[in-house]
Amino acid sequence: MDRKLCILGLGYIGLPTASMLAAHGYHVVGVDSDEKVVKKMSNGEVHIKEPGLETLVQAALNSKRMDVKGEPEPSDVFIICVPTPINENTKEPDLAFVKAAAESIVPHLSQDNLVILESTVPPLTTQNVVIPILEKNGLKAGETLFVAYCPERVLPGKILTELVKNNRIIGGIDARSAHLAKDIYRSFVEGEIHLTDIATAEMVKLMENTFRDVNIALANEFLKVAENIGVDVWDAIALANRHPRVDIHSPGPGVGGHCIAVDPWFLVDVGGDSTGLMKTARKTNDGMPGFVVDAIDMELKGIEEPVVTIFGVAYKGNVGDTRLSPALEVISLLKGRGYHMRIFDPLVEEFQYELLPLDKAVGGSDCIVVLADHGGFNYLDPEAILSQMRHPKVIDTKNCLSPKWKKAGFTVRILGRGLK
Repeated sequence: MDRKLCILGLGYIGLPTASMLAAHGYHVVGVDSDEKVVKKMSNGEVHIKEPGLETLVQAALNSKRMDVKGEPEPSDVFIICVPTPINENTKEPDLAFVKAAAESIVPHLSQDNLVILESTVPPLTTQNVVIPILEKNGLKAGETLFVAYCPERVLPGKILTELVKNNRIIGGIDARSAHLAKDIYRSFVEGEIHLTDIATAEMVKLMENTFRDVNIALANEFLKVAENIGVDVWDAIALANRHPRVDIHSPGPGVGGHCIAVDPWFLVDVGGDSTGLMKTARKTNDGMPGFVVDAIDMELKGIEEPVVTIFGVAYKGNVGDTRLSPALEVISLLKGRGYHMRIFDPLVEEFQYELLPLDKAVGGSDCIVVLADHGGFNYLDPEAILSQMRHPKVIDTKNCLSPKWKKAGFTVRILGRGLK
């Protein structure tokens, strides 16, 4: 293929997408504003931990079909994959990265170029924010410039598989734009590709993750009720889910990650008073770290200068991604209440608090609190760990530890198993 693609943003979505397109024959220029990322990748190193990604990236670089730059350059297709965080105080979307990316390609746009936005954004952002920026050089979207929106729909830990296997939604400013974008993704996507308009595509992505957030909030409320009345919520959910039209998600210490904890706020931003349920779900899930800390208080009542060991600070099990992890709030609250903290996560390499090896994390500890359901925790030796602790207590917020922890002599409290 002789078409040149410019991918803006080499993060969890942009880098796998760029590498995948290069592997399927396109000449790809990957662009990132972070000089450290550009330098690292220019040396053949990968800054993101994801199964299979390093091999794919190195193959793309070695094939000379992918280059890494700090600035965009003239191309046939531009794909924007930059972050869209929220303001933690106001919960309003921060579109600064999207705007900057759009501005950066304006000097390089020419007639019949295709621009695809993948970044998660509030509905109407492409139409009302991105397109006016792109049209600054005189091109007209839908006439001399093609524009589409194609949200990512992948899960960390399975990104490469899901990039290929998952269905895709593509919204175009017109039918031609949608079909041109479809041709790009069809080069590697084996799932179905559904075409629609841009605003619908923007909303679909947000609806998917908001549904999950609301469902988790419901599960967390079930957990609280179960604790009050002496019911095992995990058994109750499993039984309820035997109904053919019921699919209750799992409760836990909160919701993190770059999507579920953020995307509902994008709908709140445009929906206002029509989004009461979404706001309540966010409040419920954001309140779970406090619920966990209250449980820790109860378990360690009477112990002087208690030491708590956190098992797992990733936002979900079996990944090393800590973005918006509920563990951050749990740790902050525990520190505020005077607890001494130890943190162990074998999958996380960088964290804002010190990470310790297992023996130092559990030595002299009064309680292990499991916040991420890493499968590797059940390969640990609970008897050896128990011998190092001051008090052999465990609070499992994910119902993920095997019965051998209790058999070893630990007092195991599984959050959601009624206390009465």
